[in-house]
Amino acid sequence: MSKKLWGGRFEKETDALVEKFTSSIDFDKKLYNQDIIGSIAHARMLAKCGIISKEDAAIIIKGLVEIKIEIEEGNFECTSKLEDIHMHIESRLHEKIGPVAGKLHTARSRNDQVALDMHMYVKEKIHETVGLLDTLAGVLWKLAEKHKNTVMPGYTHLQKAQPVTLATHLKAYYYMLQRDRERFSSALKGADIMPLGACALAGTTLPADREYTRELLGFSKIYENTMDAVSDRDFVMEFLSCASILMVHLSRMAEEIILWTTSEFNFIELDDAFATGSSIMPQKKNPDVLELIRGKSGRVFGNLMAMLTIMKGLPLAYNRDMQEDKEALFDTAETISACLEILPKVLVTMKVNKQNMARAVEDSFADATYFAEYLVKKGMPFRQAHEVVGKMVAYCIKKGKKIKDLSILEFKNFSDLFDEDVVVEERLPDEIINKNN
Repeated sequence: MSKKLWGGRFEKETDALVEKFTSSIDFDKKLYNQDIIGSIAHARMLAKCGIISKEDAAIIIKGLVEIKIEIEEGNFECTSKLEDIHMHIESRLHEKIGPVAGKLHTARSRNDQVALDMHMYVKEKIHETVGLLDTLAGVLWKLAEKHKNTVMPGYTHLQKAQPVTLATHLKAYYYMLQRDRERFSSALKGADIMPLGACALAGTTLPADREYTRELLGFSKIYENTMDAVSDRDFVMEFLSCASILMVHLSRMAEEIILWTTSEFNFIELDDAFATGSSIMPQKKNPDVLELIRGKSGRVFGNLMAMLTIMKGLPLAYNRDMQEDKEALFDTAETISACLEILPKVLVTMKVNKQNMARAVEDSFADATYFAEYLVKKGMPFRQAHEVVGKMVAYCIKKGKKIKDLSILEFKNFSDLFDEDVVVEERLPDEIINKNN
């Protein structure tokens, strides 16, 4: 199984260190299914075009199906001597069906073969990611609907700013995820182009039918330029870019929930099943899941930067540098999937401390803008209203009061435009709820 399929022009054995250094089988074995599906379609195309016989194609396809079963049952041997999953499958096919296996690589190069597998993988992962995004977005929307009347402080600069509802806060993340969904859906266009048939870089003189292969594999388009087909990794970079922006959003959400679980906020309590403890401090209940989501954003950003750096200086067409695309892609795909799978469970099971949220509004001057806008409605220019209410806040701080607790006489000391309607009980939560939902 160790014979090199490309070794005809070489007179020496490959050095063991070179075999180890250039091998990618430890990570690209993930592509076995895509590789086999692509090879089956390629064999069918070769038979249709009369490049190989239908009988040979049937033997090849049967062998490939059996290899797929071997891999999935754990009965497949891997070795660094055969570099990658593509050579492993072809070598095993030789062992199973003999010289007929050598016909499979007709009108194909490892360059377009690898590119095809990567396109298929990215397409699959985009569909999976969109599904997971929809689940998380659905959870956020349901929680928001449940908390339309849950009043809490909104923050700017991490300082209490204006009252909002928890629904408004959660829906902000819902709409971020909708943009993420649109980005991934857009990235699908770049992944949904078939490179097979470009061969090494210049196509083939054999009468191959790329359109037929495209139909078999379910791609919407074919690369128009063969050099572009084997050297393009834009679709990988687009996926990593979409994933990075998604992780920005997930990290921000995680950070806020982490803050809200602290005793200083006490807005949220995590379910015991989605929190951890301390090895030394018995009282601790740590938001480790959320901290890991926040932390994993760094590795996803790093994968994007690595890929951009790998591609930035490469001449056309294929270069072995591009082997480094896989670990970045695989790690990112697995990371965002793990985050998107666990975050909905954290959200669904967490307890919202409504009273503490409401109290945080009452214990602040988050309603100051309301009073400034009240004066604007009475005809005062906003800048003047801003100054008036700013003086009211300073007065209240000195007196240990809240604006809503001032008497009508105290209100009128700052402006005659204040009237009895400014102190109507319970008006503020109602207005917040109506405006923000």
